[in-house]
Amino acid sequence: MEPQIIATSPFDGQRPGTSGLRKKVKVFQQPRYLENFVQSIFDTQPDLQGGVLVVGGDGRYFNRESIQVILRMAAANGVSKALVGRGGLFSTPAVSCVIRKYAAQGAIVLSASHNPGGPDEDFGIKYNVASGGPAPESVTNALHTRTRTIDRYLTLDCPALDLDDLGARQLGDMEVVILDPVADYAELMESLFDFNAIHQLFNSGHFRMRFDAMHAITGPYAVEILENRLGAAPGTVMHAEAKEDFGGGHPDPNLAHAKTLVGLTQGPDGLDFGAASDGDGDRNMILGKDCFVTPSDSLAVLAANAHLTPGYKSGIRGVARSMPTSQAADRVAEQLGVECFETPTGWKFFGNLLDAGRITLCGEESFGTGSDHVREKDGLWAVLFWLNLLAVRQQSVADILADHWRRFGRNYYSRHDYEAVDLAGAEGLMNHLRILLPDLPGRQLGRLTVNYADDFAYTDPIDGSRAERQGIRIGFEGGARIVFRLSGTGTEGATLRVYLEFFEPDPSRHHRDTQEAMEPLILIARELAQIEARTGRRDPDVIT
Repeated sequence: MEPQIIATSPFDGQRPGTSGLRKKVKVFQQPRYLENFVQSIFDTQPDLQGGVLVVGGDGRYFNRESIQVILRMAAANGVSKALVGRGGLFSTPAVSCVIRKYAAQGAIVLSASHNPGGPDEDFGIKYNVASGGPAPESVTNALHTRTRTIDRYLTLDCPALDLDDLGARQLGDMEVVILDPVADYAELMESLFDFNAIHQLFNSGHFRMRFDAMHAITGPYAVEILENRLGAAPGTVMHAEAKEDFGGGHPDPNLAHAKTLVGLTQGPDGLDFGAASDGDGDRNMILGKDCFVTPSDSLAVLAANAHLTPGYKSGIRGVARSMPTSQAADRVAEQLGVECFETPTGWKFFGNLLDAGRITLCGEESFGTGSDHVREKDGLWAVLFWLNLLAVRQQSVADILADHWRRFGRNYYSRHDYEAVDLAGAEGLMNHLRILLPDLPGRQLGRLTVNYADDFAYTDPIDGSRAERQGIRIGFEGGARIVFRLSGTGTEGATLRVYLEFFEPDPSRHHRDTQEAMEPLILIARELAQIEARTGRRDPDVIT
Protein backbone atom coordinates (compact mmCIF):
# COMPACT_ATOMS: atom_id res chain seq x y z
CA MET A 1 0.00 0.00 0.00
CA GLU A 2 1.76 3.13 -1.23
CA PRO A 3 1.60 6.39 0.78
CA GLN A 4 -0.36 9.22 -0.73
CA ILE A 5 1.24 12.67 -0.84
CA ILE A 6 -1.40 15.35 -0.23
CA ALA A 7 -0.64 19.01 -0.95
CA THR A 8 -1.40 21.40 1.87
CA SER A 9 -0.63 24.91 3.13
CA PRO A 10 0.04 26.29 6.62
CA PHE A 11 -2.52 27.45 9.17
CA ASP A 12 -1.77 30.31 11.52
CA GLY A 13 -1.76 29.70 15.26
CA GLN A 14 -0.50 26.13 15.52
CA ARG A 15 2.02 26.93 18.25
CA PRO A 16 1.69 24.37 21.09
CA GLY A 17 1.13 25.80 24.56
CA THR A 18 2.26 24.35 27.88
CA SER A 19 0.06 21.31 27.26
CA GLY A 20 -0.01 21.01 23.47
CA LEU A 21 -2.29 22.57 20.87
CA ARG A 22 -5.81 23.34 22.10
CA LYS A 23 -8.59 24.76 19.98
CA LYS A 24 -12.32 24.37 19.50
CA VAL A 25 -13.42 21.12 17.87
CA LYS A 26 -14.59 22.98 14.78
CA VAL A 27 -11.07 24.36 14.28
CA PHE A 28 -9.62 20.84 14.29
CA GLN A 29 -12.36 19.65 11.93
CA GLN A 30 -11.18 21.99 9.18
CA PRO A 31 -9.75 20.04 6.25
CA ARG A 32 -5.97 19.54 6.66
CA TYR A 33 -5.79 21.25 10.09
CA LEU A 34 -5.16 18.10 12.14
CA GLU A 35 -3.14 16.56 9.32
CA ASN A 36 -0.77 19.53 9.17
CA PHE A 37 0.02 19.35 12.86
CA VAL A 38 0.46 15.58 12.87
CA GLN A 39 2.71 15.65 9.80
CA SER A 40 4.82 18.31 11.52
CA ILE A 41 5.39 15.81 14.33
CA PHE A 42 6.59 13.14 11.90
CA ASP A 43 8.74 15.63 9.98
CA THR A 44 10.57 16.80 13.12
CA GLN A 45 10.84 13.49 15.01
CA PRO A 46 12.93 11.15 12.82
CA ASP A 47 13.12 8.47 15.53
CA LEU A 48 9.48 7.62 14.83
CA GLN A 49 10.40 6.20 11.42
CA GLY A 50 10.86 2.50 12.10
CA GLY A 51 9.90 3.09 15.72
CA VAL A 52 6.99 2.51 18.09
CA LEU A 53 4.28 5.15 18.58
CA VAL A 54 1.64 5.18 21.34
CA VAL A 55 -1.72 6.71 20.38
CA GLY A 56 -4.75 7.44 22.54
CA GLY A 57 -6.87 10.12 24.11
CA ASP A 58 -9.39 11.02 26.77
CA GLY A 59 -12.41 10.00 24.68
CA ARG A 60 -13.76 13.48 24.11
CA TYR A 61 -15.70 14.37 20.97
CA PHE A 62 -13.57 13.90 17.79
CA ASN A 63 -11.21 11.45 19.53
CA ARG A 64 -12.04 8.39 17.42
CA GLU A 65 -11.99 10.20 14.09
CA SER A 66 -8.66 11.82 14.91
CA ILE A 67 -7.05 8.49 15.81
CA GLN A 68 -7.99 7.03 12.44
CA VAL A 69 -6.31 10.00 10.73
CA ILE A 70 -3.20 9.65 12.90
CA LEU A 71 -2.86 5.90 12.33
CA ARG A 72 -3.11 6.23 8.54
CA MET A 73 -0.49 8.99 8.63
CA ALA A 74 1.77 7.04 11.00
CA ALA A 75 1.77 4.06 8.63
CA ALA A 76 2.47 6.32 5.65
CA ASN A 77 5.38 7.94 7.49
CA GLY A 78 7.14 4.68 8.24
CA VAL A 79 6.18 3.99 11.87
CA SER A 80 6.79 0.29 12.54
CA LYS A 81 4.26 -0.30 15.32
CA ALA A 82 1.44 1.67 16.93
CA LEU A 83 0.14 0.86 20.42
CA VAL A 84 -3.44 2.07 20.77
CA GLY A 85 -5.78 1.98 23.74
CA ARG A 86 -8.98 0.02 23.15
CA GLY A 87 -11.63 2.35 21.78
CA GLY A 88 -8.91 4.94 21.23
CA LEU A 89 -8.76 5.55 24.99
CA PHE A 90 -5.80 6.18 27.27
CA SER A 91 -5.51 8.41 30.30
CA THR A 92 -2.56 10.77 30.01
CA PRO A 93 -0.58 9.10 32.84
CA ALA A 94 -1.32 5.70 31.30
CA VAL A 95 0.18 6.91 28.02
CA SER A 96 3.37 7.75 29.88
CA CYS A 97 3.31 4.36 31.59
CA VAL A 98 2.95 2.54 28.25
CA ILE A 99 5.70 4.57 26.55
CA ARG A 100 8.12 3.64 29.32
CA LYS A 101 7.09 -0.02 29.65
CA TYR A 102 7.32 -0.79 25.92
CA ALA A 103 10.24 1.57 25.12
CA ALA A 104 8.23 3.51 22.55
CA GLN A 105 9.82 6.43 20.71
CA GLY A 106 6.92 8.75 21.50
CA ALA A 107 3.17 9.25 21.73
CA ILE A 108 0.45 11.38 20.25
CA VAL A 109 -2.05 12.22 22.99
CA LEU A 110 -5.49 13.61 22.22
CA SER A 111 -6.83 15.68 25.08
CA ALA A 112 -7.76 19.14 26.21
CA SER A 113 -7.37 17.98 29.83
CA HIS A 114 -9.88 19.65 32.15
CA ASN A 115 -11.58 21.72 29.40
CA PRO A 116 -15.20 20.92 28.43
CA GLY A 117 -15.87 18.50 25.57
CA GLY A 118 -18.48 18.19 22.84
CA PRO A 119 -19.09 19.35 19.26
CA ASP A 120 -18.92 23.01 20.25
CA GLU A 121 -16.26 22.67 22.94
CA ASP A 122 -12.55 21.94 23.12
CA PHE A 123 -10.10 19.48 21.61
CA GLY A 124 -6.35 19.12 21.94
CA ILE A 125 -3.29 17.25 20.75
CA LYS A 126 0.21 16.98 22.15
CA TYR A 127 3.36 14.98 21.61
CA ASN A 128 5.12 13.02 24.37
CA VAL A 129 8.76 12.00 23.99
CA ALA A 130 10.52 8.71 24.67
CA SER A 131 10.95 9.45 28.38
CA GLY A 132 7.14 9.44 28.66
CA GLY A 133 6.89 13.16 29.34
CA PRO A 134 5.49 16.11 27.39
CA ALA A 135 7.69 17.42 24.62
CA PRO A 136 10.27 19.97 25.82
CA GLU A 137 10.39 23.43 24.28
CA SER A 138 13.10 22.42 21.80
CA VAL A 139 10.67 19.90 20.32
CA THR A 140 7.57 22.09 20.39
CA ASN A 141 9.50 24.99 18.87
CA ALA A 142 10.70 22.76 16.01
CA LEU A 143 7.18 21.44 15.54
CA HIS A 144 5.71 24.95 15.40
CA THR A 145 8.36 26.08 12.94
CA ARG A 146 7.44 23.18 10.64
CA THR A 147 3.71 24.02 10.80
CA ARG A 148 4.54 27.43 9.31
CA THR A 149 6.15 26.01 6.17
CA ILE A 150 4.42 22.66 5.67
CA ASP A 151 3.36 21.97 2.09
CA ARG A 152 2.37 18.28 2.09
CA TYR A 153 1.38 15.38 4.31
CA LEU A 154 1.50 11.62 3.89
CA THR A 155 -1.39 9.23 4.43
CA LEU A 156 -2.88 5.94 3.28
CA ASP A 157 -6.14 5.45 1.42
CA CYS A 158 -7.71 2.64 3.44
CA PRO A 159 -10.82 1.83 5.53
CA ALA A 160 -11.11 2.74 9.20
CA LEU A 161 -9.42 0.32 11.57
CA ASP A 162 -11.27 -1.63 14.26
CA LEU A 163 -10.24 -0.01 17.56
CA ASP A 164 -12.46 -2.05 19.88
CA ASP A 165 -11.07 -5.58 19.75
CA LEU A 166 -7.81 -6.36 21.54
CA GLY A 167 -4.92 -7.74 19.55
CA ALA A 168 -2.70 -7.03 16.56
CA ARG A 169 -3.63 -6.10 12.99
CA GLN A 170 -1.91 -4.56 9.98
CA LEU A 171 -2.29 -1.11 8.49
CA GLY A 172 -0.09 -1.03 5.43
CA ASP A 173 3.37 -2.00 6.66
CA MET A 174 2.61 -0.89 10.25
CA GLU A 175 1.50 -3.26 12.99
CA VAL A 176 -1.29 -1.85 15.14
CA VAL A 177 -1.72 -3.41 18.60
CA ILE A 178 -4.91 -2.62 20.49
CA LEU A 179 -4.17 -2.75 24.23
CA ASP A 180 -6.34 -2.83 27.32
CA PRO A 181 -5.84 0.83 28.34
CA VAL A 182 -6.10 0.03 32.07
CA ALA A 183 -4.03 -3.14 32.55
CA ASP A 184 -0.45 -1.83 32.42
CA TYR A 185 -1.30 1.22 34.52
CA ALA A 186 -3.09 -0.85 37.18
CA GLU A 187 -0.10 -3.19 37.39
CA LEU A 188 2.20 -0.21 37.98
CA MET A 189 -0.04 1.14 40.76
CA GLU A 190 -0.03 -2.25 42.49
CA SER A 191 3.78 -2.14 42.55
CA LEU A 192 3.82 1.26 44.29
CA PHE A 193 1.14 1.01 46.95
CA ASP A 194 0.08 -1.45 49.65
CA PHE A 195 -3.09 -2.83 48.06
CA ASN A 196 -3.62 -5.23 50.97
CA ALA A 197 -3.69 -2.38 53.50
CA ILE A 198 -6.07 -0.33 51.33
CA HIS A 199 -8.29 -3.40 50.83
CA GLN A 200 -8.50 -3.80 54.61
CA LEU A 201 -9.40 -0.13 54.95
CA PHE A 202 -12.31 -0.56 52.54
CA ASN A 203 -13.47 -3.66 54.39
CA SER A 204 -13.13 -2.22 57.89
CA GLY A 205 -16.81 -1.26 57.96
CA HIS A 206 -16.14 2.32 59.10
CA PHE A 207 -14.55 3.93 56.03
CA ARG A 208 -16.73 5.57 53.38
CA MET A 209 -15.52 7.26 50.22
CA ARG A 210 -16.55 8.32 46.72
CA PHE A 211 -14.43 8.94 43.65
CA ASP A 212 -15.91 11.31 41.06
CA ALA A 213 -14.67 10.35 37.58
CA MET A 214 -16.70 13.25 36.11
CA HIS A 215 -17.78 11.10 33.10
CA ALA A 216 -14.15 11.30 31.95
CA ILE A 217 -11.33 8.91 31.15
CA THR A 218 -10.51 7.90 34.74
CA GLY A 219 -13.83 6.11 35.17
CA PRO A 220 -12.69 2.73 33.79
CA TYR A 221 -9.39 3.00 35.66
CA ALA A 222 -11.03 3.83 38.98
CA VAL A 223 -13.66 1.09 38.68
CA GLU A 224 -11.02 -1.55 37.92
CA ILE A 225 -8.59 -0.48 40.64
CA LEU A 226 -10.82 0.82 43.45
CA GLU A 227 -13.81 -1.48 43.09
CA ASN A 228 -12.53 -4.62 41.35
CA ARG A 229 -9.02 -4.91 42.81
CA LEU A 230 -9.26 -3.07 46.14
CA GLY A 231 -12.77 -4.12 47.12
CA ALA A 232 -14.46 -0.74 47.41
CA ALA A 233 -18.23 -1.03 47.32
CA PRO A 234 -19.89 -1.00 43.89
CA GLY A 235 -20.89 2.58 43.13
CA THR A 236 -17.90 4.05 44.95
CA VAL A 237 -16.93 5.51 41.58
CA MET A 238 -19.43 8.21 40.64
CA HIS A 239 -20.04 9.29 37.04
CA ALA A 240 -17.92 6.34 35.95
CA GLU A 241 -18.99 6.14 32.30
CA ALA A 242 -16.60 8.04 30.04
CA LYS A 243 -18.62 10.23 27.66
CA GLU A 244 -17.65 12.33 24.65
CA ASP A 245 -19.07 15.47 26.26
CA PHE A 246 -18.28 14.49 29.88
CA GLY A 247 -22.00 14.29 30.54
CA GLY A 248 -22.35 18.00 29.79
CA GLY A 249 -20.15 18.84 32.79
CA HIS A 250 -16.85 20.63 33.20
CA PRO A 251 -14.31 17.87 33.96
CA ASP A 252 -12.15 19.99 36.26
CA PRO A 253 -11.78 18.52 39.78
CA ASN A 254 -12.12 21.58 41.96
CA LEU A 255 -14.56 22.99 44.50
CA ALA A 256 -16.56 24.80 41.81
CA HIS A 257 -17.00 21.94 39.32
CA ALA A 258 -17.31 18.95 41.66
CA LYS A 259 -19.98 20.37 43.96
CA THR A 260 -21.89 17.11 44.31
CA LEU A 261 -18.83 15.32 45.64
CA VAL A 262 -17.95 18.22 47.93
CA GLY A 263 -21.46 18.13 49.39
CA LEU A 264 -21.14 14.41 50.16
CA THR A 265 -18.13 15.09 52.40
CA GLN A 266 -19.81 17.81 54.47
CA GLY A 267 -21.87 17.70 57.65
CA PRO A 268 -22.37 15.05 60.36
CA ASP A 269 -22.95 12.29 57.80
CA GLY A 270 -20.13 13.39 55.51
CA LEU A 271 -17.92 10.83 53.81
CA ASP A 272 -14.51 10.06 55.28
CA PHE A 273 -12.78 10.59 51.94
CA GLY A 274 -13.63 12.10 48.60
CA ALA A 275 -11.54 12.37 45.45
CA ALA A 276 -11.94 13.35 41.83
CA SER A 277 -9.96 13.42 38.61
CA ASP A 278 -10.26 15.39 35.39
CA GLY A 279 -10.88 14.91 31.68
CA ASP A 280 -7.66 13.06 30.86
CA GLY A 281 -6.90 11.66 34.31
CA ASP A 282 -3.85 13.68 35.27
CA ARG A 283 -5.37 16.01 37.90
CA ASN A 284 -6.78 15.22 41.32
CA MET A 285 -8.79 16.73 44.15
CA ILE A 286 -8.53 15.36 47.69
CA LEU A 287 -11.26 15.86 50.32
CA GLY A 288 -11.80 14.66 53.85
CA LYS A 289 -14.84 15.08 56.05
CA ASP A 290 -15.47 18.84 56.09
CA CYS A 291 -11.94 19.22 54.76
CA PHE A 292 -10.42 20.31 51.44
CA VAL A 293 -6.73 19.57 50.86
CA THR A 294 -5.12 22.18 48.64
CA PRO A 295 -2.90 20.65 45.95
CA SER A 296 0.03 22.53 47.50
CA ASP A 297 -0.60 20.92 50.89
CA SER A 298 -1.17 17.55 49.24
CA LEU A 299 2.29 17.60 47.64
CA ALA A 300 3.85 18.54 50.98
CA VAL A 301 1.99 15.79 52.89
CA LEU A 302 2.93 13.13 50.34
CA ALA A 303 6.57 14.22 50.49
CA ALA A 304 6.60 14.06 54.30
CA ASN A 305 4.96 10.60 54.37
CA ALA A 306 6.33 8.91 51.25
CA HIS A 307 8.35 6.44 53.33
CA LEU A 308 5.08 4.86 54.51
CA THR A 309 4.35 3.43 51.03
CA PRO A 310 6.11 0.46 49.39
CA GLY A 311 7.13 2.34 46.26
CA TYR A 312 8.83 5.15 48.21
CA LYS A 313 9.86 3.38 51.40
CA SER A 314 13.51 4.40 50.98
CA GLY A 315 12.52 8.06 51.01
CA ILE A 316 12.64 10.74 48.34
CA ARG A 317 15.65 12.25 46.55
CA GLY A 318 14.08 15.66 46.07
CA VAL A 319 10.90 17.55 45.31
CA ALA A 320 9.91 20.16 42.76
CA ARG A 321 6.95 22.52 42.53
CA SER A 322 5.77 25.04 39.99
CA MET A 323 6.46 28.65 40.93
CA PRO A 324 2.81 29.55 41.75
CA THR A 325 2.47 26.49 44.01
CA SER A 326 2.76 27.27 47.72
CA GLN A 327 6.07 26.90 49.52
CA ALA A 328 4.73 24.16 51.84
CA ALA A 329 6.80 21.50 50.06
CA ASP A 330 9.93 23.63 50.51
CA ARG A 331 9.60 23.32 54.28
CA VAL A 332 9.33 19.55 54.06
CA ALA A 333 12.35 19.31 51.78
CA GLU A 334 14.38 21.46 54.16
CA GLN A 335 13.60 19.22 57.14
CA LEU A 336 14.27 16.05 55.12
CA GLY A 337 17.54 17.47 53.83
CA VAL A 338 16.67 16.97 50.14
CA GLU A 339 16.72 19.32 47.17
CA CYS A 340 13.72 21.48 46.30
CA PHE A 341 13.23 23.14 42.91
CA GLU A 342 10.92 25.97 41.82
CA THR A 343 10.04 25.67 38.12
CA PRO A 344 7.73 27.44 35.67
CA THR A 345 4.20 26.14 35.27
CA GLY A 346 4.05 23.20 32.85
CA TRP A 347 4.79 19.56 33.59
CA LYS A 348 7.52 19.43 30.96
CA PHE A 349 9.77 21.47 33.28
CA PHE A 350 9.85 18.57 35.76
CA GLY A 351 11.01 16.10 33.12
CA ASN A 352 14.73 16.87 33.16
CA LEU A 353 14.81 16.81 36.96
CA LEU A 354 13.07 13.43 37.03
CA ASP A 355 15.25 11.95 34.30
CA ALA A 356 18.40 13.15 36.07
CA GLY A 357 17.29 11.54 39.35
CA ARG A 358 17.28 14.87 41.17
CA ILE A 359 13.65 14.60 42.35
CA THR A 360 11.16 11.89 43.26
CA LEU A 361 7.95 13.90 43.74
CA CYS A 362 6.64 16.98 41.96
CA GLY A 363 3.44 18.97 41.79
CA GLU A 364 1.52 22.03 40.69
CA GLU A 365 -1.15 24.04 42.47
CA SER A 366 -3.46 23.37 39.51
CA PHE A 367 -4.45 20.01 41.01
CA GLY A 368 -1.55 18.04 39.54
CA THR A 369 0.78 15.77 41.51
CA GLY A 370 3.19 13.09 40.35
CA SER A 371 6.44 11.22 40.83
CA ASP A 372 9.18 9.43 38.96
CA HIS A 373 6.92 6.44 38.22
CA VAL A 374 5.82 8.17 34.99
CA ARG A 375 6.53 11.56 33.40
CA GLU A 376 3.06 13.08 33.71
CA LYS A 377 1.00 14.24 36.63
CA ASP A 378 -1.26 11.42 37.75
CA GLY A 379 -4.67 11.86 39.35
CA LEU A 380 -5.51 8.30 40.40
CA TRP A 381 -1.94 7.75 41.64
CA ALA A 382 -2.38 10.66 44.07
CA VAL A 383 -5.69 9.22 45.28
CA LEU A 384 -4.10 5.82 45.90
CA PHE A 385 -1.19 7.51 47.71
CA TRP A 386 -3.65 9.20 50.09
CA LEU A 387 -5.57 5.94 50.60
CA ASN A 388 -2.31 4.19 51.48
CA LEU A 389 -1.52 6.90 54.06
CA LEU A 390 -5.02 6.70 55.55
CA ALA A 391 -4.69 2.91 55.82
CA VAL A 392 -1.26 3.05 57.47
CA ARG A 393 -1.73 6.06 59.75
CA GLN A 394 -5.30 5.19 60.77
CA GLN A 395 -6.18 8.90 60.97
CA SER A 396 -8.67 11.11 59.19
CA VAL A 397 -7.64 13.44 56.39
CA ALA A 398 -8.20 16.42 58.71
CA ASP A 399 -6.02 14.90 61.44
CA ILE A 400 -3.20 14.15 59.01
CA LEU A 401 -3.34 17.76 57.80
CA ALA A 402 -3.40 19.16 61.33
CA ASP A 403 -0.41 17.03 62.33
CA HIS A 404 1.44 18.20 59.25
CA TRP A 405 0.80 21.88 60.01
CA ARG A 406 1.92 21.45 63.62
CA ARG A 407 5.19 19.97 62.42
CA PHE A 408 5.92 22.28 59.47
CA GLY A 409 3.63 25.29 59.92
CA ARG A 410 0.75 26.16 57.60
CA ASN A 411 1.01 27.93 54.26
CA TYR A 412 -2.42 29.48 53.77
CA TYR A 413 -3.02 29.42 50.05
CA SER A 414 -5.69 30.28 47.48
CA ARG A 415 -6.04 30.83 43.73
CA HIS A 416 -8.50 33.28 42.16
CA ASP A 417 -9.31 32.71 38.48
CA TYR A 418 -10.79 35.34 36.17
CA GLU A 419 -11.78 33.24 33.14
CA ALA A 420 -12.24 34.20 29.48
CA VAL A 421 -11.34 37.84 30.05
CA ASP A 422 -10.46 40.10 27.15
CA LEU A 423 -6.93 39.20 26.06
CA ALA A 424 -5.84 42.79 25.46
CA GLY A 425 -7.08 43.83 28.89
CA ALA A 426 -5.32 40.91 30.58
CA GLU A 427 -2.05 41.60 28.79
CA GLY A 428 -2.39 45.29 29.68
CA LEU A 429 -2.75 44.31 33.33
CA MET A 430 0.43 42.24 33.22
CA ASN A 431 2.34 45.00 31.46
CA HIS A 432 1.11 47.50 34.06
CA LEU A 433 2.54 45.26 36.79
CA ARG A 434 5.85 44.86 34.95
CA ILE A 435 6.23 48.63 34.85
CA LEU A 436 5.69 48.77 38.63
CA LEU A 437 8.21 46.01 39.49
CA PRO A 438 11.41 48.09 39.90
CA ASP A 439 9.77 50.46 42.40
CA LEU A 440 7.99 47.89 44.56
CA PRO A 441 10.76 46.53 46.84
CA GLY A 442 10.63 48.38 50.16
CA ARG A 443 7.19 49.80 49.45
CA GLN A 444 4.38 49.25 51.98
CA LEU A 445 1.16 47.78 50.59
CA GLY A 446 -1.55 47.66 53.24
CA ARG A 447 0.24 46.44 56.35
CA LEU A 448 2.85 44.49 54.41
CA THR A 449 6.24 45.55 53.12
CA VAL A 450 7.43 44.31 49.73
CA ASN A 451 10.63 42.28 49.97
CA TYR A 452 11.08 41.46 46.28
CA ALA A 453 9.20 41.83 42.99
CA ASP A 454 10.13 40.16 39.70
CA ASP A 455 8.97 38.47 36.52
CA PHE A 456 9.96 34.87 37.22
CA ALA A 457 12.64 33.33 35.01
CA TYR A 458 14.06 29.81 35.22
CA THR A 459 17.34 28.31 34.12
CA ASP A 460 17.09 24.53 33.86
CA PRO A 461 19.84 23.05 36.07
CA ILE A 462 20.18 20.03 33.79
CA ASP A 463 20.35 21.42 30.24
CA GLY A 464 20.84 25.14 30.89
CA SER A 465 17.76 26.20 28.90
CA ARG A 466 16.15 29.47 29.91
CA ALA A 467 12.43 30.28 30.34
CA GLU A 468 11.46 33.90 30.96
CA ARG A 469 8.32 35.95 31.72
CA GLN A 470 6.77 33.03 33.63
CA GLY A 471 4.66 35.05 36.04
CA ILE A 472 4.95 38.09 38.25
CA ARG A 473 5.98 37.44 41.86
CA ILE A 474 5.54 39.95 44.67
CA GLY A 475 7.03 38.70 47.94
CA PHE A 476 6.55 40.36 51.30
CA GLU A 477 8.56 40.37 54.49
CA GLY A 478 7.40 37.40 56.58
CA GLY A 479 6.95 35.11 53.56
CA ALA A 480 3.59 36.18 52.09
CA ARG A 481 3.35 36.20 48.27
CA ILE A 482 1.09 37.33 45.48
CA VAL A 483 1.63 35.85 42.01
CA PHE A 484 -0.05 37.00 38.79
CA ARG A 485 -0.06 34.83 35.69
CA LEU A 486 -1.97 34.38 32.45
CA SER A 487 -2.89 30.74 31.82
CA GLY A 488 -2.25 29.09 28.47
CA THR A 489 -4.73 26.20 28.79
CA GLY A 490 -7.91 27.87 27.53
CA THR A 491 -9.12 28.15 23.94
CA GLU A 492 -10.63 31.65 24.00
CA GLY A 493 -9.80 34.93 25.70
CA ALA A 494 -7.40 34.76 28.62
CA THR A 495 -7.53 33.38 32.14
CA LEU A 496 -5.95 35.61 34.75
CA ARG A 497 -4.78 33.60 37.74
CA VAL A 498 -3.98 35.33 41.02
CA TYR A 499 -2.19 33.21 43.63
CA LEU A 500 -2.17 34.25 47.28
CA GLU A 501 -0.07 32.78 50.07
CA PHE A 502 1.11 33.52 53.59
CA PHE A 503 2.85 31.43 56.24
CA GLU A 504 1.37 30.85 59.70
CA PRO A 505 3.64 29.09 62.23
CA ASP A 506 1.21 29.34 65.18
CA PRO A 507 -0.89 26.12 65.53
CA SER A 508 -3.63 28.04 67.34
CA ARG A 509 -4.22 29.97 64.09
CA HIS A 510 -4.18 27.02 61.70
CA HIS A 511 -7.94 26.61 61.39
CA ARG A 512 -9.12 30.00 60.16
CA ASP A 513 -11.32 30.32 57.09
CA THR A 514 -8.88 30.63 54.20
CA GLN A 515 -10.63 33.43 52.31
CA GLU A 516 -11.12 35.48 55.47
CA ALA A 517 -7.47 35.01 56.36
CA MET A 518 -6.51 36.03 52.82
CA GLU A 519 -8.56 39.25 52.78
CA PRO A 520 -5.62 41.67 53.22
CA LEU A 521 -3.73 40.00 50.35
CA ILE A 522 -6.86 39.90 48.18
CA LEU A 523 -7.34 43.65 48.55
CA ILE A 524 -3.68 44.37 47.78
CA ALA A 525 -3.80 42.19 44.65
CA ARG A 526 -6.99 43.76 43.29
CA GLU A 527 -5.83 47.31 43.87
CA LEU A 528 -2.24 46.89 42.72
CA ALA A 529 -3.20 45.13 39.46
CA GLN A 530 -6.31 47.28 38.86
CA ILE A 531 -8.18 44.05 38.16
CA GLU A 532 -11.70 45.43 37.91
CA ALA A 533 -10.71 48.43 35.80
CA ARG A 534 -8.61 46.39 33.38
CA THR A 535 -10.73 43.23 33.07
CA GLY A 536 -14.23 44.45 33.88
CA ARG A 537 -14.50 41.71 36.51
CA ARG A 538 -15.32 42.56 40.08
CA ASP A 539 -15.00 39.01 41.40
CA PRO A 540 -13.19 35.87 40.25
CA ASP A 541 -15.09 33.11 38.44
CA VAL A 542 -13.43 30.31 40.42
CA ILE A 543 -11.81 30.36 43.86
CA THR A 544 -9.78 27.36 45.00
